[in-house]
Amino acid sequence: MVIIVFGVSGCGKSTIGQLLADQLNMPFHDADFYHPPANVAKMSNGEPLSDHDRIPWLEILTSNIRDWDKDGGAVLACSALKENYRAMLSSSGNVSWVYLAGSYKTIRERLIKRRKHFMNPRLLDSQFEILEEPDYGIRIDIDSSPHLIVKEIMDRLHQEKVQFGIIGMGVMGKNLALNLAEKGETVSIYNRHVAGSEEGVAQAVSDQHSELPLQPFDDLEKFVQGLESPRVIMLMIPAGKAVDMQIEQLEPLLSKGDVIVDGGNSFFKDSERRAMELKEKGLHFLPMGISGGEEGARKGPSLMPGGTAEGYNHLKTYLEKIAALDKKGKACITHVGTGGAGHFVKMVHNSIEYAEMQLLAEIYSLMHQGWGFGPERIADILEDWAGYGLNSYLLEITVCILRKKDGEEFLLDKILDQAEQKGTGGWSVNVALEYGVPYGPLAEAVMARNISARKPQREKLAKKIAFKPDPGFVFDEKPEILRNAFAMVSLINHTVGFDLIKTVSDEHDWGIDLSETARIWTNGCIIRSALMEDLVDVFKENSSLLEAKQSLELFGKSQHDLAFVVTQAIESGHAIPVISSALNYYLSSITASSSANLIQAQRDFFGAHTYQRTDKERGTYFHTDWQAND
Repeated sequence: MVIIVFGVSGCGKSTIGQLLADQLNMPFHDADFYHPPANVAKMSNGEPLSDHDRIPWLEILTSNIRDWDKDGGAVLACSALKENYRAMLSSSGNVSWVYLAGSYKTIRERLIKRRKHFMNPRLLDSQFEILEEPDYGIRIDIDSSPHLIVKEIMDRLHQEKVQFGIIGMGVMGKNLALNLAEKGETVSIYNRHVAGSEEGVAQAVSDQHSELPLQPFDDLEKFVQGLESPRVIMLMIPAGKAVDMQIEQLEPLLSKGDVIVDGGNSFFKDSERRAMELKEKGLHFLPMGISGGEEGARKGPSLMPGGTAEGYNHLKTYLEKIAALDKKGKACITHVGTGGAGHFVKMVHNSIEYAEMQLLAEIYSLMHQGWGFGPERIADILEDWAGYGLNSYLLEITVCILRKKDGEEFLLDKILDQAEQKGTGGWSVNVALEYGVPYGPLAEAVMARNISARKPQREKLAKKIAFKPDPGFVFDEKPEILRNAFAMVSLINHTVGFDLIKTVSDEHDWGIDLSETARIWTNGCIIRSALMEDLVDVFKENSSLLEAKQSLELFGKSQHDLAFVVTQAIESGHAIPVISSALNYYLSSITASSSANLIQAQRDFFGAHTYQRTDKERGTYFHTDWQAND
């Protein structure tokens, strides 16, 4: 921690800061010594500094605070009179504030007596004019002796309130709290009290992990009062009305500048609305996607916060501690963009996840039901594919699932083929339709789950109808061709998802960085993979995966393998919605002259919607009376 002792010139921050540093056995730094020479000259001449003058000074301090925090902490004496100055300094490390408050008369008398200091007493008026007193941190009156002031600060530091709280002790909320507490941060945890069903939940979590710094509450007001401003409160509760109700209960208890983080899977347009509503009340709202499941929450998830940059700066130190790390040791977290960008990106993440899961299910079906391979052999084949650069978290867990036995039998063979879903995949399909983004393969993954849910109807129809392949047809066992098709479909799935991200980001002016998005998805999240590692660099040079050199190389060697797999599967009566849709998406995307000219002619025929001509200037529209005689 870096403790910043601040106040107007003459309040005693250098004296108090040095004594406090001695008590804490920390290095002491005086911000006055970091002013550029031009600033020192102005102040010596009695000229007040402008915000423009202070920016280089604050940038120097911000960089140093980052280093001091990493090196074990320090005490800094700094004026930091305005809130935006303090926000800038806080953005670089774990900062605690001590405000030395005194009257104008007392401080002016001190300045007049002070010798050999460049701060001219005439500048005191300007300092009091710009002073914005905080409603957070430790406030100390300077009328006491320096040693008594330091003693009070030490006492208050030991009693200092916690800043970070989590509401909702379900699987994700509990494990995120444990993750942060294991990093040495004290975390306030709250869970509602419902007689007979939810009683003492937060206390139980604390009792089960008594070695960790957790402060449990089941009273919301006491939970909020126990947090220091600016408070950071993360909601880990079900999406929808529950979020609005929880925010409504929190609002009267919060202060301006406090931060609410929604870590659930809320719809991004709901998050945009909440962000605007809370902004009007002086509160920051950060919609944040979280991926990684239970294990990720505890050991390191991928985090996708949106909302305001200022709000993000209040909690990024905490989030960087709990996030997964990429291969270079950098936290898998980035400020995705403003508004609901965080939840939007998580929604697309889940959509890609749906498609990749369905792709693996189709590959499994072709080998198991088509070729008659047992789970163990399929697991061996998929494990071998990982060595060809196709490794992913989903591939790894699929291999593990295939090998799991229940007694002498494979457990997978006993699981009902009826997939459930929570809605994020369907949201992506609707958004893709709204923004005109081709989304076939990812949409088919959602439809496949919908069809799987109709188990009774499927069983009934299976008894009445059977697809019988041509007697002379042979379903070839060619794992290497299937592997190439798998690689191509996976790339197309990611192409479709990232295309939606770019389109909507451009529309909302979010400025989402596709390379950075891929980077934070390289670890901690469900769709982490070797492919995602490659996309970090690919998106530094390309905005479209279809046009990237690496993609063109894969398409060149795999497109016929994909077509072969689709033909074989359809001929033998196997449903492969994502694989076949990916091929259709690819073929449609590389077709320069499509059949859409007929569709446009049909629209003009029955609706006079007009059309453009290939032999005329683009942007000129024509209408034809199709039934009139020439």
